[in-house]
Amino acid sequence: MVITMWKEVIPLALLSLKISSSAVILASIIGVPLGIFLYLKNLPGKRIIIIILNTFMGVPTVTVGLVVYLILSRQGPLGFLGWLFTPWAMIVAQTLLALPLITALSQPALQAISRELRETAITLGANFWHLGRVMISEARYGILSAIITGFGRVIGEVGAAMMVGGNIKGSTRIMTTAIALEINRGEYQLAILLGIILVGIAFLVNIVLNLLQHWGR
Repeated sequence: MVITMWKEVIPLALLSLKISSSAVILASIIGVPLGIFLYLKNLPGKRIIIIILNTFMGVPTVTVGLVVYLILSRQGPLGFLGWLFTPWAMIVAQTLLALPLITALSQPALQAISRELRETAITLGANFWHLGRVMISEARYGILSAIITGFGRVIGEVGAAMMVGGNIKGSTRIMTTAIALEINRGEYQLAILLGIILVGIAFLVNIVLNLLQHWGR
């Protein structure tokens, strides 16, 4: 019985980690440069943009799932991709969940960099990309904390994953959607085991966050 459960759990855990890691990598590739851009540029309405980002940090996952569903459905603008009810749709949804979090949480780390360093880099002729590399290097612990927080946000979400993935066994069923399914079936053993694994992942995420904050100080 235990061996059978682990045979089910391992693919679910690996798929969850694969989808969430892919989403966080994409969100970081977009969100960190966007955060640096917002920090360096005095844009009109910059404060409003930051408020919007902070607002989207708390958007319910089902809302994001609904938006992605409408975009990827047959009648949607990207319906021709055929991504709905595939891992790609789940990656898109989780990327949208992590993106505002990573972008917004990168701001305090960037603001902690001394103005003298920034001005020195500009004086030496650094362009936006060179300056961005300097910012990332100096604020690396804070940025990594933002990325890990984004991962913690998406690894445990269920609403968007269920809506755009369809919870298909062997294809889009991940730990959180499997827990929901097993609870509805009254099969609590597998659900509890998956829940313990998710708690363990959350615990590891918090340990890494605390270590990064300690090293950053």
